[in-house]
Amino acid sequence: MAGDIVPIELGLTDGDLVTLWAPRWREGDDEWEAFLGHGDDLYGFPTVAALVAFVRSGGDNDLVEHPAWPVVSKLAAVEFEPDAAHSYDLIGVPELAAADPDAESISELQDTFDIVSILGDVCELDVVTKFFERAEIDTLIRDGASAVAGREGRELWNSVGTAIADDWDAVIDALDAVVKTPVVDEAVVAEIESELVASDENELEADDTVQDEVDNDEYEFLDEDDDEDDFWASVGIDPIKIITSEGTWFTLRCYLEDDALFLGREGRIFVFPSERNLARYLADNHDHDLAPLETYEEVRIAAVDGSLEVSVIDDNVYVLTGIADDITEGVAAVDPEQLELAVELFTDAAGYANDNSTDAALAGSTELGWFVNYVLEPDTRRLAPSAPFDAEALAWRELEREFEARLNKY
Repeated sequence: MAGDIVPIELGLTDGDLVTLWAPRWREGDDEWEAFLGHGDDLYGFPTVAALVAFVRSGGDNDLVEHPAWPVVSKLAAVEFEPDAAHSYDLIGVPELAAADPDAESISELQDTFDIVSILGDVCELDVVTKFFERAEIDTLIRDGASAVAGREGRELWNSVGTAIADDWDAVIDALDAVVKTPVVDEAVVAEIESELVASDENELEADDTVQDEVDNDEYEFLDEDDDEDDFWASVGIDPIKIITSEGTWFTLRCYLEDDALFLGREGRIFVFPSERNLARYLADNHDHDLAPLETYEEVRIAAVDGSLEVSVIDDNVYVLTGIADDITEGVAAVDPEQLELAVELFTDAAGYANDNSTDAALAGSTELGWFVNYVLEPDTRRLAPSAPFDAEALAWRELEREFEARLNKY
């Protein structure tokens, strides 16, 4: 949707409601964030058609001052349908917390907590704000899957479950209390429903046409993920995901000839705790080292109009956790692919900062360099590194520390 006003769906006590969310935007020196509503009321509608009917009615609300509102109010009804990434099942949170944690459920919980926390701040709901001040909730939001790894992670997950059992009902009650549904003209709603049906039919016809073309070998069908990968490939910039002991972070990187260039400034890499936070940053004008690139403007435009999807391919996921411990155990314990990616990231970041200390630490003449080279290029004719590996692990931890010191966390 235009100007980063986003349709969202909230699963609350009275069912699924749709509304609009305007992530943080700037007016002069001031920053704002808002939802569709007025005063103390958060407007929620049982259907997309009812939401669109209200928007087109010209009814007063807190988003009318948003710079994109004149455009949003004239959009086609289909543009107001929330996508899967912006549908939040608040009622289902206890069920998520009751199950064993996995990456998908934790990511869903993080996203839900994120939007509810923002709702609490914008609507000034003390009950909601206090819930997110709990250390275990804050840690889960910040660190994600890495927060629940190991024995301490299991204890944290249990604490999260306890917090939800104790206080989540109060959070839901507080949100239920501020949700209001303005009266809209039912005849207008019926017209908009017809518009949505016609749009669905046109989409189905378009899909059938594409499928016919595929059957006739005229075109190769690309799914949505392929399209998005093509976008990033076309601009020559890659989203990357970095999993550290302190959390999961997202940023951008490209290569000019063989030199890595990051979303950052003066050797500092700007990283964000979620894809959405990164996309929000990209929608604004900021001074960083990717901004002068000719193709970066395409990224910014896509972020502004809401079409940007920050999708990270497997080759750009860097898991730094656990490597030092594995090195301590020996060559056989280290995952070569994980190690190779980490070395790539460390050397890219050091090169970006014009710092040769990482290359020096990984030189073949050092204990760590010998160990890393043997893991990445095993050769039975070479002498294998021998235990103990405490010095190698210590040197690796120092590389991790130096890398994390280059991160500017938003």
